Amino acid sequence: MTAIFIEIKNLHKRFAIQPRDVINDLSLTLPHGESLSLLGPSGCGKTTLLRLIMGLEQPSAGSIEIEPTIAPHMSYVFQEPRLVPWRTTLENVLLPLELLKRDSAERCQHARELLQRLGLGAHSDRFPAELSGGMQMRAALARALITDPKLILLDEPFAALDERTRFRLQDLLHELKTTYALQYIFVTHSIAEAIYLGDRVLLLDQYGRQKLLTPVEIGPRSQDTKLSGPFNAMVKMLTQQFADIEQAA
Repeated sequence: MTAIFIEIKNLHKRFAIQPRDVINDLSLTLPHGESLSLLGPSGCGKTTLLRLIMGLEQPSAGSIEIEPTIAPHMSYVFQEPRLVPWRTTLENVLLPLELLKRDSAERCQHARELLQRLGLGAHSDRFPAELSGGMQMRAALARALITDPKLILLDEPFAALDERTRFRLQDLLHELKTTYALQYIFVTHSIAEAIYLGDRVLLLDQYGRQKLLTPVEIGPRSQDTKLSGPFNAMVKMLTQQFADIEQAA
């Protein structure tokens, strides 16, 4: 039996200024070893769900149970890199350790190794304004990895990047998943990206309800996978599901 990493039961979330639930009676489990892509129209509660899992918001009803050994080892990557402009790339990566009072020469070496792996080894002493958008996002990923998390929550981190950079970072995320035995929950508006990055795809409707939760069975991933029949059949199926949501709105 597969061990459960996160279990969500009958989850509801409503903000005081809104007339209805943002998350509406959501239940799902995330087993060990599985990563989840999260899709849905704007305003369906994708970011809210990430914030609830991270503990940045509290449920209005229902529960989120996270394996106790995992809860302290989660990282969050925002839509924008959110690097501190007056700190170098290396100093930005080390910031979480400083806040946790875990800074050391060994950790500094770990940060340099992360930057090297992410193609930023030659840019560790540069400031954010001197980096491209793709480099800044890689620095944000390095910062998320420096605490050795078991789960990373990613809120549309590649949305503002050009297509080629986006593809490179998709492949990098797969590489990091393998190298560091990571799990992640990845929010995106791109159906193709959701399929490419997820072991399962969760589609929410405009009311924050589960419309579909489906496994991704397309084999090993490379950008050429996006040309395959199984991949495009899944794109077609999810596109139709999205259309059904829009028609019901």
